[in-house]
Amino acid sequence: MFGRLGPTEIILILVVILLLFGAKRLPDMARSLGKSARILKSEAKAMKSDGADKPESQDAPSEPQQTAPRTIQAAPGDVTGARPVTEPDRTQR
Repeated sequence: MFGRLGPTEIILILVVILLLFGAKRLPDMARSLGKSARILKSEAKAMKSDGADKPESQDAPSEPQQTAPRTIQAAPGDVTGARPVTEPDRTQR
């Protein structure tokens, strides 16, 4: 009974969603969802590359590196949504 959704039920669900959120808000919601997915994907990629760049053994402490602060951008080329990222100090444990 509840296991399968036919085309009639899917159309009914889409109509209810359209009535609840309105035609104007749905594209904005989809756009913000896409931006969030891009940010999540880029951050996951950055975390993987950060893990690959670190040496396996850290017996001797190295000199702290002076690097520019990283920023997260809301979308490619969107400078209004950029914000600085504060990273924890890894030298103190």
